[in-house]
Amino acid sequence: MIGAPQYLLTLYIAEREDDEETPISPGYVADALDRSPPAATERLQNLDARGLVSYEPYEGATLTDEGRDTAGELYDTYRILSRFCRDVLALDDHEEEAMQLVGNVSPTVAERLAATLLRGSDDRDEATEIDEAAESASQPSPDNPAS
Repeated sequence: MIGAPQYLLTLYIAEREDDEETPISPGYVADALDRSPPAATERLQNLDARGLVSYEPYEGATLTDEGRDTAGELYDTYRILSRFCRDVLALDDHEEEAMQLVGNVSPTVAERLAATLLRGSDDRDEATEIDEAAESASQPSPDNPAS
């Protein structure tokens, strides 16, 4: 199911790839999540009302500070899930599967998945990356506004 976590994560990834802080269009988000533009616009408006994004019609959306913090936590969990789906489950579409799961996996589960990946990793840089993502994912959040 596509929900607020997937929208926040899509915006977060798009903002990371874009050096300029230009708004991300609802069309881009709709394409990335395989949704209709009206559905994406409606969700972005909802996230704007919750203070997680700043949405301007005909311009697009940017993450607010709160939205960026929430999306950053989701991104750390997404990275762990993506690695798990690729390395352990050997799924070709590991990123898509991770996107579907993000927001449905608790920080505890993400941390344990990361520990499982660490046990099987021979690459020090890879192990450090997984460990950092697990540490970020396990940080307690005052609330979970992404639901």
